[in-house]
Amino acid sequence: MNRGDDSLVYNTFDGHRLIAWAQEKGRQPEVKAALLKAYFTDGQNIADRKVLADVAASVGLDRAEASEVLASDRFVQEVREEEALWVQRGINSVPAVVVNERYLISGGQPPEVFEQQLRTILSGQVRD
Repeated sequence: MNRGDDSLVYNTFDGHRLIAWAQEKGRQPEVKAALLKAYFTDGQNIADRKVLADVAASVGLDRAEASEVLASDRFVQEVREEEALWVQRGINSVPAVVVNERYLISGGQPPEVFEQQLRTILSGQVRD
């Protein structure tokens, strides 16, 4: 898994555009999973448009069409609007998990912390 000190952080804006296009094609979950695999398992540069086109092709989408989308400004506005929405809702780091559209668990958390936060939410002892 690509999570050590030598792992690189890539700009994922084009990846989000690819996800928006995949949603239009009915393949968003598959593209999301393939992007996670490309980065975390395969250690690929998910800012590279060729890698993104390969990801699209790996889930049965047309590689050439994916490349055309990425070379254009398609879905730029949609992704920017979605970014603004999540910032407005208090999301300023990733990962961020929103539970029941109400509770935010922000940032990378060890499993124990994540579990405790979920238990607190389930118990109803969360301060609003």
